[in-house]
Amino acid sequence: MKAYDIIIKPLLTEKSYADIPNKKYTFFVDVNSNKTEIKLAIEEIFKVSVAKVNTLNVRGKLKRQGKTQGYTAKQKKAFVQLTADSKPIEFFDSLK
Repeated sequence: MKAYDIIIKPLLTEKSYADIPNKKYTFFVDVNSNKTEIKLAIEEIFKVSVAKVNTLNVRGKLKRQGKTQGYTAKQKKAFVQLTADSKPIEFFDSLK
């Protein structure tokens, strides 16, 4: 799997904005990826050094439309902590 297939998009919420000064970033990642793959993908794409990766599996929500019902797609979040001597990710610098 390529690095750009693993990292889907950044997760931009109030809580994730609060962690940006601490060099902690949040991303939606591929459901089948593991922590090692996520770490290598972040290092390859953004040219930074990653200290730690935490992941969270999110179940799909039950949605109803009249009599029919179904589930939204499941997702996986990755919380990436950079090392202290690493440069910050430039994409998030413009969002502060």
